[in-house]
Amino acid sequence: MNSTVKLKDHWKEQKLFLSRLVTAGVIILVLVGVLIWRLFQLQVVDHELFAELSQGNRLRIQPLAPTRGLIYDRNGIILAENLPTWELTATPEQVLDLDSRLQSLGDLGLINPAASESLIELVRSHRGFEQVKLANLSETQAARFAVRRHHFSGVDIQEGLIRSYPFGDLTSHAVGYVSSISSSDLQRINRRDYAATSLIGKSGIERSYEVTLRGSVGYRQQVVNAQGRILLDPVAVGASPISDPSQGTLETRWPTPGKNVYLGLDVRLQLAAHRALEGRRGAAVAIEPGTGDILALVSMPTFDPNRFAVGLTQADFQKLNNDPDKPLFQRALTGHYPPGSTVKPFLGLAALHYDLIDPDSREMCPGHFILPGTSHRYRDWKPEGHGPIDLHQSIVQSCDTYFYQLAVKLGIDQIHGFLTSFGFGERTGIDVMNENMGVIPSREWKRTQFTQREDQTWYPGETVITGIGQGFTLVTPLQLAHATAVLATSGQRFKPRLVIATEDPVTGEILNHDPVLLDIIGNVEEPHWERITQAMVGVTEELQGSGHNAMRGTQYSVAGKTGTAQVFSLAADETYDAEEIDESLRDHGLFIAYAPVESPTIAIAVIVENGGGGGATAAPVARQILDAYFLEDPNGSEKH
Repeated sequence: MNSTVKLKDHWKEQKLFLSRLVTAGVIILVLVGVLIWRLFQLQVVDHELFAELSQGNRLRIQPLAPTRGLIYDRNGIILAENLPTWELTATPEQVLDLDSRLQSLGDLGLINPAASESLIELVRSHRGFEQVKLANLSETQAARFAVRRHHFSGVDIQEGLIRSYPFGDLTSHAVGYVSSISSSDLQRINRRDYAATSLIGKSGIERSYEVTLRGSVGYRQQVVNAQGRILLDPVAVGASPISDPSQGTLETRWPTPGKNVYLGLDVRLQLAAHRALEGRRGAAVAIEPGTGDILALVSMPTFDPNRFAVGLTQADFQKLNNDPDKPLFQRALTGHYPPGSTVKPFLGLAALHYDLIDPDSREMCPGHFILPGTSHRYRDWKPEGHGPIDLHQSIVQSCDTYFYQLAVKLGIDQIHGFLTSFGFGERTGIDVMNENMGVIPSREWKRTQFTQREDQTWYPGETVITGIGQGFTLVTPLQLAHATAVLATSGQRFKPRLVIATEDPVTGEILNHDPVLLDIIGNVEEPHWERITQAMVGVTEELQGSGHNAMRGTQYSVAGKTGTAQVFSLAADETYDAEEIDESLRDHGLFIAYAPVESPTIAIAVIVENGGGGGATAAPVARQILDAYFLEDPNGSEKH
């Protein structure tokens, strides 16, 4: 039986081949159709969009930094300026390996290796296209980098300006300083305002008047190739705008420079206070009573702001910040201290105003005071007492016992109300940040401050020690100077201010700022002001005056008051011996004054931390400031 086996079906193979060929052809036609449609979309439908994007890739917007405004003192002496420098910058999106780049730059001596970690954080906190300043370079360093630039993609050098403070630490706490924009700064600023700069004001006037000093950013368009190399720069060519046949018009918008700022500070007085407080911790503030202008504002110890402007490493900053003497601490505005006996003229005036005392009546001072119904002795600084003493002599000799009694007569409510009318216990409103309020205690204040205690009663003994500026009472040196200026003007209060004028650097137009008059203490009779003034004159001119030695022989009349503030309390059976206790626990020395008495033009407050008696330590500081003010010309030479 024969059977035929068909091994190959040519018809089916041909049919399969044709079907596959058709399928492939259809797929190819579809893909070609998609390609043609995409080309049509790119070339026709979206032509304008991609032409604009292409143009944008060829054009680069280069921000132009404004020149920061200058800062002058009241006599036109420059306190903050801009000096040319070379800046080492990095563009994050163009730096492939940031760690190795910084290490290589450190090996070349262009950056401090210890600052690498903070620089990494700084670069990464910026957007990829933003230039970030890494360091300021000297001419030698700039040349060293220039010959190796091709090894550092994304890193470049450019001309820039660095902030410089000619007087260094002399004006640091008032003027402040600028430093690199930190990640925390980026959270509170508009980045567009800082597109061309890496510096921002950190403290003092530099911080508080940042918007005024900063100016407005400009920009320029540059033609670049695919590698980012500049092919055409309107600023470099020297004309703006430039017409490029392939690009149209290249735009340049010049930055607006920041305004110059004039301060009420007098460098002569700054220098005098700085020298007088050298080697001590303390503060000095001088005010012009009729305007509120701050003539001197010194906090010691201090620091060199130029170190921050050029770039301070984190390690160096921590060393400065952890210094036990706290050079970064602004004592004049932020430090709060018991006013001690400097509060006595104000309380004496309050007692006269409320008609609670006969100023000519003598009260016995046995060297202590005892509240009725108690046995506790509130001691006078003079153990044997002053004997019979009136208001005038109690201020001249700084009798504690007299003011213990006076405080009880006034009561804490009237004390609080009268002292706050002079600006104690509240911010003065000075035009720089971080001012402390201080404390003028009251019954309500104690209730709100000691909510965790069951007993929030105000005790008579707390009123007694308030009478000599101790207990809960705390003031800032600025508040003391401000209140002294109010005494000098018999009740007129002007808001303290550092900036007195601004100047447009382009037009040269100067805008003077008018003084701001606050609430006037107008209900105190003129004879009462005069009586307190004469008592304060006695402090400096009478032989028994606590400030007589420091002010002996002045060529001008001075009304003053010394103060000594305890840092810790003594037990009833203890005596104070400065030689036997730690220096940090010794009394603070204070002094307030205004001059000349007949027409005051300057009011001063000085605090010397742990300096002991105010007449021995703080008053001599005030004397040097007053001598500089009255006996020297603005250029520093002596008056004749």
